[in-house]
Amino acid sequence: MPNRHSLDVVIIGAGVVGAAIAYYAARSGLSVAVVDRGPVAGGTTGAGEGNLLVSDKEAGPELDLALLSAGLWRELAAVLPQEIEYEAKGGLVVAPDEASLKALRDFAGGQRAAGVEAVEAGADDLRTLEPHLAPGPAGGFLYPQDSQVQPAQAAARLLAASGARAYLGEEVTAVLRSPGGSRAVRGVRTPRRELHAPAVVNAAGTWGGRIAELAGVSLPVLPRRGFVLVTEPLPRVVRHKVYAADYIADVASGSAALQSSAVVEGTPSGPVLIGATRERVGFDRSLSVEALRRLAVQAAALFPVLRDVRVLRTYHGFRPYLPDHLPAIGPDPRVPGLLHACGHEGAGIGLAPATGLLITAALTGAPAPLPLHPFRPDRFPEPTP
Repeated sequence: MPNRHSLDVVIIGAGVVGAAIAYYAARSGLSVAVVDRGPVAGGTTGAGEGNLLVSDKEAGPELDLALLSAGLWRELAAVLPQEIEYEAKGGLVVAPDEASLKALRDFAGGQRAAGVEAVEAGADDLRTLEPHLAPGPAGGFLYPQDSQVQPAQAAARLLAASGARAYLGEEVTAVLRSPGGSRAVRGVRTPRRELHAPAVVNAAGTWGGRIAELAGVSLPVLPRRGFVLVTEPLPRVVRHKVYAADYIADVASGSAALQSSAVVEGTPSGPVLIGATRERVGFDRSLSVEALRRLAVQAAALFPVLRDVRVLRTYHGFRPYLPDHLPAIGPDPRVPGLLHACGHEGAGIGLAPATGLLITAALTGAPAPLPLHPFRPDRFPEPTP
């Protein structure tokens, strides 16, 4: 008979979202356990760049979530400054021509109304901000609120700081339900134990749909593969997080085909990180030479100084994609006691603290800092039998 433990909440997933929920839930006084079939940050979090972006989000619920999280990350950086490698580097979005610059100007106007700092930069300003940037862009926008953390470190440190029990290397094989009419959750089962709790949070990232199925509901989470290039250590040739304006369109696209738009940034330790590609190919982990080639070409077009730089390694992972590009956050009205916190796609690291606060408010009955309605887990049509 498996070991049994009674808690207030069980969180499935030890990525940065699950760790942030554990951190805020434990601070509210709840007893918390986190269970994951792998290690801390073993999925999407460990394959991310650590982006904390407001620049790529149009005015609306996701931007509100990102702005709340930006403030929370600054607070966390004050508590865990070295551990999470927080860097307030700012983002620079580059427009290749006047038409793109006008579109960026309109986009930034909506963002400013929501509270984003967006500073227009002319062609000469771009070279001052980024001396190694290729000549030619018409202008761009500087976003001082964009920042960065080391994602795996951030997840590990948040989880450790929470004091939550962690059961790693244990796959959840069942979401336990009460008998009778309510069918409320009462915990989870792994091959080693049962963890009993009146609340279960699905923070399983790209596997969030599978966990939802175990609880008897549908959530259309799909994996979206992305690659990153890592160069040899360099002097700080890239000062900000720099990307071309078409990256914003790629983020918002629902296409399953390969899309790439270079996002280039330096790191405190020297290597330059180059993303980002997107494609829906299931959980295919094979290397895509075409994706890597596109990233290299696009990065060199932005920063010619990178043309002769060696790429030391590449890595890739899967972003948890939902069809309307908004995460599922909050209680699932179809199953009492079940909550979801997944589907953040490539923004999960940036949105993790705000997600943690929202889930904690739902668990404790405290006022939510933002409306939960846009993120309702049951907003998608039920699949046709």
